[in-house]
Amino acid sequence: MTSDETRDRRDRRVALNEALFRELNEQIVEVHGGSEQRIDFLCECGSQECVETIRLAREEYEAVRSDPLLFAMKPGHADLEVDVVVAANERFETVRKRPSESAIARETSPR
Repeated sequence: MTSDETRDRRDRRVALNEALFRELNEQIVEVHGGSEQRIDFLCECGSQECVETIRLAREEYEAVRSDPLLFAMKPGHADLEVDVVVAANERFETVRKRPSESAIARETSPR
């Protein structure tokens, strides 16, 4: 297997993992309904070992979900080979998938 094939497989695994966490967060939204309080969401990074949470207001979560290429992650969890940090604060970063990695994000978007 070439290094490009290895990287492609790794990037696909990362993208699918991020999509899984995004889908789980959609279920969290359903459970909490119209709550005005900050909600604990799963970090949507691509690490299979990550089990950290981030507290987001409903409006913050909806802003991330407004674009299928955006994901919410703990600060420092972005994989800069496949993600671009587009906004950050002390609680979370909003990252956008790079164009080469955007197909899976679009295909798996729950909205």
